[in-house]
Amino acid sequence: MSESPANVPRVALIIEDEAGIRRFLRPALESQGFTCVEAMTGNEGIAHAATRAPEIILLDLGLPDMDGLEVMRRIREWSTVPIVVLTARGKEREKIDALDGGADDYVTKPFSVLELLARVRAARRYRTEPDDAPVLTSGSLRIDMARRRVSVRGTAVSLTPIEYRLLSTLARHAGRVLTHEFLLREVWGPSSTDQRHYLRVYMAQLRQKLEADPSRPTVLMTDPGVGYRMADPETRA
Repeated sequence: MSESPANVPRVALIIEDEAGIRRFLRPALESQGFTCVEAMTGNEGIAHAATRAPEIILLDLGLPDMDGLEVMRRIREWSTVPIVVLTARGKEREKIDALDGGADDYVTKPFSVLELLARVRAARRYRTEPDDAPVLTSGSLRIDMARRRVSVRGTAVSLTPIEYRLLSTLARHAGRVLTHEFLLREVWGPSSTDQRHYLRVYMAQLRQKLEADPSRPTVLMTDPGVGYRMADPETRA
């Protein structure tokens, strides 16, 4: 998915039945150069997604005609547009279902404008940038994806093959929360998706090697009960 040409409006689709939330979202998105299209039902949102070519979709899960997860499932049948879920549901399982169902990220109501816009930027970057960028830098961490080399503050760091696979998976999706199941499937294979202790052990090892203070990580972040996220990259080269 590429950026829109300068003369074509950048459309943000808001699928949300609460008028107050829509009024809150519109100026925030317009401040970033988006033209907002609003839908109050899932069916209306699906129609707009098909006809208005949005660059980002903000999707409420609690819609009057169908569950937001079903809306996302239908859109994902033909589109890779970034989707950020808006939810008042606090249960970890529902957040995981949304991410595994095709959401790029989620924000839990109530949320701030700054948090929302950060999630929108991360979701759009994940969908619009190639995931094979040869060098990624986050803080003092540098990952040369082409040469499979990792360094911290200019000093080379030796990683085991599994540590590197886990780190590179997080790096390719930097800024996006990845569920435990996704990481286990990507790193250890589909038969290991219930082995969360693997993740705990290897994330602890990575933090010991990469973080200035492993007890207060600033690069490899935990989303409690859901998964892990690498902090947004500063540069790609």
